Amino acid sequence: MSITIDTALARQMADADTIHGASIIGQPGGWSVLLKFGVTEKLLGTQRSDKPRTWRSLDTCMQYLRKELGITRVDMLDASNYSEEGASPTQRADTAERMRRAHAAAAHDAWLRMQVQDALDDPSPVIHHDDVMRDAQTLIDRAQEKKTSARDAAHRDS
Repeated sequence: MSITIDTALARQMADADTIHGASIIGQPGGWSVLLKFGVTEKLLGTQRSDKPRTWRSLDTCMQYLRKELGITRVDMLDASNYSEEGASPTQRADTAERMRRAHAAAAHDAWLRMQVQDALDDPSPVIHHDDVMRDAQTLIDRAQEKKTSARDAAHRDS
């Protein structure tokens, strides 16, 4: 039998007004929520396991209860077993690199948007793509002709 109840079921129970009370229980690493319905009490659990959900901060725990379950009053706050020891690290090992990449991407996006806006705001006459491509092809052809002429001249001299 499960020792916890997940948020989805707790939400349904809150909507049906079957949760009769809630307590916040301190434990090593954070705070857990004990929900009361009928004569049964169960801890609010994580979504993918039968482990109690913990919050590092009492404020975020209460905020969760208020926003997710509509619980605005707790019957008891038990801090007798609370300690910050055992709390999971607040930052993943790859967070710094991930944030650096995100900031670099945001900076590049801002730069690109500024370049596009500058181009749109530029009052100089518009040159159509076909004209640019024709001019570029002319330059390529001239360079190719010059290279061929130089090679032919080198062969004649030898």
